[in-house]
Amino acid sequence: MEKFIDTHAHLNFDDFKKDRFEIIEECLLNQISMINVGTVFFDSKAAVEIAEKYDRGVYASIGLHPLYVEEEDFNIDEFKELAKSKKVIAIGETGLDYFYNPKTLSKEEYIKKQKDVFLKQIDLAEESNLPLIIHSRNAFDDLYEILKDKRVKGVIHCFTGDLKDLERFLNLGFYIGFNGIIFKTNLDEVIKNTPADRILFETDSPFLTPSEFYTKRNNPMSLKIISEKISKIKGEDILSKAYENSLKLFNI
Repeated sequence: MEKFIDTHAHLNFDDFKKDRFEIIEECLLNQISMINVGTVFFDSKAAVEIAEKYDRGVYASIGLHPLYVEEEDFNIDEFKELAKSKKVIAIGETGLDYFYNPKTLSKEEYIKKQKDVFLKQIDLAEESNLPLIIHSRNAFDDLYEILKDKRVKGVIHCFTGDLKDLERFLNLGFYIGFNGIIFKTNLDEVIKNTPADRILFETDSPFLTPSEFYTKRNNPMSLKIISEKISKIKGEDILSKAYENSLKLFNI
């Protein structure tokens, strides 16, 4: 049976409060490992606690998502404490998101705070020797300007950039994460131009459910559908390669 790693899931969210462990067990039985990704301190802590229940196959990433910088300050000491767990294999979900208008700050203040929080998480990743899981929406130029002089590596999650963006982040050594967004947005040319040794598979569960999946609430079991579509677009079976890429980046 082929092995998979869902490099970006959120089974730490309350959406899975009632059945997360049943889903995790089903995934593990089907050779699907996962990284549950934090977006605020509370669900980052939850991701760690979930991962620590398993000897293998379930991991955690901790971070503060750019959309939540208005509501939560990035307390680096608290996140450093979380990062001590051996189950924490990445920092994120972090990055920049200019899609929504802020609720309380001016747009200028909002962008500045996002950048400040992102830089703090880059520092934490460097200090912890961990890769970044990066979110970017309507912000690829600013993201590149911040990352181009940094040594940290990671993945641009849920990639929706164009070929120019792709080239820039590949040149910086980043991996590219593809998920169910490929069923809603035509990313065929981007996928074709992404080297097989830089592709990661992810679901972003419970979001971005592929239309053919058996439930509206996405979960890591849909990774097989996503990986098959990406392999079809690439014109080659890259399942094993994507698995190897995940092991390499996250040092699993």
